[in-house]
Amino acid sequence: MSVAEPVDPALVHRTAAVRQFNRFYTKRIGLLQEGLSRSTFSLTEARVLLELAHRQGGDAPVTATGLGGELGLDPGYLSRILRRFDEQGLVARSVAESDGRQVILTLTPAGARAFAAIEEVTQGEIGLMLRDLSDADQRRLVSAMAEIERLLSTDRAPAAPFMLRPHGAGDMGWIVHRQAALYALEYGWNQEYEALIARIVADFLDNFEPARERCWIAERDDAVVGSVFVVRHPEREGVAKLRLLYVEPSARGLGIGRRLVQECARFARTSGYHTLTLWTNKVLVSARRIYEAEGYVLVDETPHHSFGHPQVGQTWDLRLQPPTDGQR
Repeated sequence: MSVAEPVDPALVHRTAAVRQFNRFYTKRIGLLQEGLSRSTFSLTEARVLLELAHRQGGDAPVTATGLGGELGLDPGYLSRILRRFDEQGLVARSVAESDGRQVILTLTPAGARAFAAIEEVTQGEIGLMLRDLSDADQRRLVSAMAEIERLLSTDRAPAAPFMLRPHGAGDMGWIVHRQAALYALEYGWNQEYEALIARIVADFLDNFEPARERCWIAERDDAVVGSVFVVRHPEREGVAKLRLLYVEPSARGLGIGRRLVQECARFARTSGYHTLTLWTNKVLVSARRIYEAEGYVLVDETPHHSFGHPQVGQTWDLRLQPPTDGQR
């Protein structure tokens, strides 16, 4: 007698959440209507027209076999759709010269007009939906959709490249929000940490020295996915502090954290600092691995109780250039 595998409560909850989103989204964009975008075509029929329109004139001809494989359609179901398109004069068929078993499909002028009508209505409907959102919310929506597509893609195409930019209006509030939320979720840290971040970014804005201090914001697909700061050490001449390194979970593994840390060292070195120092906690394993890989040396380790948990605080230093006699 086989033993049933234990039910994972988290998986059950997440499955329900995905199904709820599917119900919401199909209703929101009108997929439950009898015809797509007020047309006589079903969703599948419209998708076949879209593929034919987008591939027409490409390097490779569109075959019924290739189209069915690309869309994951049952051959019999696709055959019935194409037969209907034939009857309506929307699709022309021809036999491939290289293989008489392959049927090449092309849209007729009537088919192109039918697709254009669907496309115009669909573009307008989606445009109206987006118009209700602010520019920032539109970018967040598109970014979230791209992330869903990447995660559920069977081939897991390489992630989009990222870029680094200086901080701008609103970035500091976002950094406080995301870091507080992430560390609460991943490590259970309480509001003490949020208060600490808020003080750090407020001090940065109040006392910002562009020639000696810098913030880098990492962006991917128009969304903020990480950040880091270099600030002047208030007590040690010639020493800079690396602060508040973080990378969004969706962007980890892309080298963003290491690139941010490298930019800090490059800037600190060219700004005349002889040492770059940072304070972190032992539990932040991924960040510590980056620091070690970049040549930072552990110089102090002290137990403490912060953010609602026992911690082991660590100070790491990176020597950038020999200090002068007055800086020793």
